[in-house]
Amino acid sequence: MTIVLTPYWSNGVQRLKMAPQPPPKPPHGLAPPTLDDDIHAQRCMAQFRGKDKDIEKYIYLSALKERDPPMFYRLALRHMSEFTPIIYTPTVGQACQEYSKNYRHPEGIFVSIKDKGKIRSVLRSWPKLEDARISVVTDGSRILGLGDLGINGMPISIGKLSLYIAGAGIRPHSTIPICLDLGTNTQKYLDDPLYLGLRKKRVPTAEMTEFMDEFMYEMSQAFPKLLVQFEDFSTDHAFLYLERYRNQYPVFNDDIQGTGAVVLSGFINAARLSSQASGRPLSSHRILFFGAGSAGVGVAMQLMSFFTLEGMTEEEARSRIYLIDSQGLIYASRGPLAEHKEYFARTDYSGPPITDLIDILEYVKPTALMGLSTMSGAFTMEAIQTMAALNPLPIIFPLSNPVKLSECTFEDAVRGTDGKVLFASGSPFPEIEWKGKMLYPGQGNNMYIFPGLGLGAIIARCSSVSDSMVEASSLGLANSLTADEKAKGLLYPVIERIREISGDIAVQVIRAAQAAGVDHHTDLRSKSDAELLAFVNGRMWNP
Repeated sequence: MTIVLTPYWSNGVQRLKMAPQPPPKPPHGLAPPTLDDDIHAQRCMAQFRGKDKDIEKYIYLSALKERDPPMFYRLALRHMSEFTPIIYTPTVGQACQEYSKNYRHPEGIFVSIKDKGKIRSVLRSWPKLEDARISVVTDGSRILGLGDLGINGMPISIGKLSLYIAGAGIRPHSTIPICLDLGTNTQKYLDDPLYLGLRKKRVPTAEMTEFMDEFMYEMSQAFPKLLVQFEDFSTDHAFLYLERYRNQYPVFNDDIQGTGAVVLSGFINAARLSSQASGRPLSSHRILFFGAGSAGVGVAMQLMSFFTLEGMTEEEARSRIYLIDSQGLIYASRGPLAEHKEYFARTDYSGPPITDLIDILEYVKPTALMGLSTMSGAFTMEAIQTMAALNPLPIIFPLSNPVKLSECTFEDAVRGTDGKVLFASGSPFPEIEWKGKMLYPGQGNNMYIFPGLGLGAIIARCSSVSDSMVEASSLGLANSLTADEKAKGLLYPVIERIREISGDIAVQVIRAAQAAGVDHHTDLRSKSDAELLAFVNGRMWNP
């Protein structure tokens, strides 16, 4: 066995540590005589496909990852499109809901409000302090539109990190899933004898902020090379803590920035095709958002980049975006608005509230309809047909997760537009044959963005994650389509190319970090793009 020693600094002294080794083969006689890795991979896939329920497949893969991580990730890379809906959305939603019932073994770090004042000791109990490079942190308060799941949100952190490992080659021992237990307001969990979290209502914002200040500071001390991704915080807290910490620590919010980046990428490709069909310039697009929570406003903020890249001012870009919440079209004179909605409140309308989606569509005449409401069926057949009447090739993106909360199905969109639609959803839908032609739905899956964004930020040793880095990840994805993918009318590349895509995105992110002056790995500045890509690919872990 070759032992690899790698240098690291500790308290100002350079030391050597042994690189992680693959687990040794069992001694002769303790394994079947003809156990072969390739045949065992076939055996694992047969066992996986033999499960008749997706949640059983999730449980099987979780056990395989614990028992044999290299095999799990080898199969994940080989069968990415088959594994992703199981380890991520939509099945991870059910896994979260049933986490306390199906719990088998600890994975990650749990930090509760009772640890306030002693968070340092909790974090420093992690066995791989020196190796930590990325953490996904959730408080379980808004998991995939399923509501406040409390500590049951841990699988979302675990699932996201599995995709960092599979999709960008982050080393497994460098990841830390973290769930913050600040209580839950969901009574059925408080009453459930199997619930694994604290049996108390969520703490108020002021107390939570004191906790978060201590948590983020201690994270920076325990894991000085760590990138933190916030995941599935409630809307008000998502915006609050992103703004509070983004300039202090390397942190980003996937619901706000990752979702915005992946939707911007798909919208860029869709807008090009829509403008070709209509003959109207790219600057003429109007985007209507159905849903004005953290994801909706985050995507709207990101899509402003589409218009500013076309040479428009910020004010002109903002004028092309309209938002709908539970009370209808958002406009300034409607009454008091939540802070995160005020920026996009319309000032060119002051009449009575417009609450019906059809009426809003006919008033706005959008070229694109975005769904981030978690309201199943909100895009009715009449709404889809209205979009088709307004546009020769309408853009319809029902982005809510999981599938059961999607604003419409791909089949609905195809039937309502007679197959003339540019479609992307948050969760996967099957392709459809329509009038002799195969039509392929896009999936605006954040896993196209966050693995490459995270990899680039880690390699560049960024002190913060700038808006330009997020925008760079989006443009990198938009420009990653192959000629064959474009010929099929795809808005996103096939997921099997995720490692290649993540490498390209990481390069763009590193370049953006260098331009913003937030990179600490300054030696990379002198490399050409080809050299930098080779360097990035060489840093990816392979199972």
